[in-house]
Amino acid sequence: MERGTRTRTQDSPPEGLGQAIRQTAGEIAALLAGATDTTGPVPGLEWTVGETAAHLALANGLMADIASGQARPYGDGTPQGLAAANAQSLVAFPERTAEPLAAMIVEQADRFLDAAGQTVADGTGTQTFLTPLGPMDHGTFASYVLTHMLGHGYDLARGLRRPHMIDASRVELCLPFLKTAMPRVSAASTLTARYTLRVRGGATFGVTFTDGTVEVLPHAPERSDCTIATEPVAFLLMALGRTGPWQAMARGAVLAWGRKPWLAPRFPTLFHAP
Repeated sequence: MERGTRTRTQDSPPEGLGQAIRQTAGEIAALLAGATDTTGPVPGLEWTVGETAAHLALANGLMADIASGQARPYGDGTPQGLAAANAQSLVAFPERTAEPLAAMIVEQADRFLDAAGQTVADGTGTQTFLTPLGPMDHGTFASYVLTHMLGHGYDLARGLRRPHMIDASRVELCLPFLKTAMPRVSAASTLTARYTLRVRGGATFGVTFTDGTVEVLPHAPERSDCTIATEPVAFLLMALGRTGPWQAMARGAVLAWGRKPWLAPRFPTLFHAP
């Protein structure tokens, strides 16, 4: 993720993640470049286009501060606490104009990449960062930044009626964060079940529930109850709460089979989207 070539440490970001963050920030800025009115609503959100862009600019700055070693408490580690912190930050930051927000999104993404890249250069890539969704290693933290940007980049594209920038290669780079976040954003449940998740053309992993307690496995579990094969973009949009399982299944983006295939539509409801 850094400029130039450095040796990758055990938990440093996967190849291409830094480039994906920089490219995504640039594409979001390009979306905003043609927006003369940011007061329009974003479908599925309570925010306007301007508020969504402001949140993303602020969030990139927050992540850059954390990557540079600053302590930045934000919420209480729960999706509900995060939502409250988001609302408070928007009240304190009134900018809603497209051009300065676009520049800030790119500037803060670059600052995050520089700070995280310096971590690798210093040989401290194994340190833990205290993020808004709990402690994460270097690679997972960078994956979090990309995932967050793609989610709100998708929101802005919908609000501005433009194509979004999510693709299969970027979804693969989001998986380290999504796997880490699943147990932290699980909803209250008493379910006991074993899922195998297959992202088409990419990773296969397991998610098990034991009386509602969630564990993410690096492989398919033994005696899986339900296997879910998902097209990559649909996988990310469901994980972020931007689309529902029935919508994705109707488009042929999700297939399910196994001993209990009826468990498939329930899976996204077992989490609060981060």
